[in-house]
Amino acid sequence: MSAGRLIAVVGPSGVGKDSVMAGIKRACPDIRLVRRTITRAPDLGGEDYDAATPEAFALAVRDGAFCVHWSAHGLSYGIPSDVVADVQHGMDCLANFSRSALPQAASVFPALTVLNITASPETLARRLSGRGRETETEIAQRLSQAGKPVPNGLNILAIANDGALDHAVAQALVALYPVRV
Repeated sequence: MSAGRLIAVVGPSGVGKDSVMAGIKRACPDIRLVRRTITRAPDLGGEDYDAATPEAFALAVRDGAFCVHWSAHGLSYGIPSDVVADVQHGMDCLANFSRSALPQAASVFPALTVLNITASPETLARRLSGRGRETETEIAQRLSQAGKPVPNGLNILAIANDGALDHAVAQALVALYPVRV
């Protein structure tokens, strides 16, 4: 059995990572859509996640619950440690990631693939305002990070998500599974 891979989906806030990931999952039901743990209040919409207090998150880190974890935008994020076993057993796992956590992920997952999703600043601003999770100040902070580069030396596949979601999902599928498509 060949090993699977972790597909780290990155891009600025508001680029549509979760929507593209859901479309990939619909097209490829065998892929694992990784559920992250986040120090965010529960039920804020967007992705499906496990909410944790900062204290509970710190204990989970200490206990080895995450194979990769990071902090961004005042929150902490963790990828469950069982993803390593799934990848080793041949499963592709799709996870929403931070660009700053990619070097850590590459050290854990030798077959890491990065799906870098981009969109125009206007598209990002409209989407961030529309989701209603952040204040205007937080939106401005997230937009200031939009141009942050992806680290060099990784297997990076890039797609744009300024138009129809179906088009972005189709681009992602062609990039990730060129033989299937």
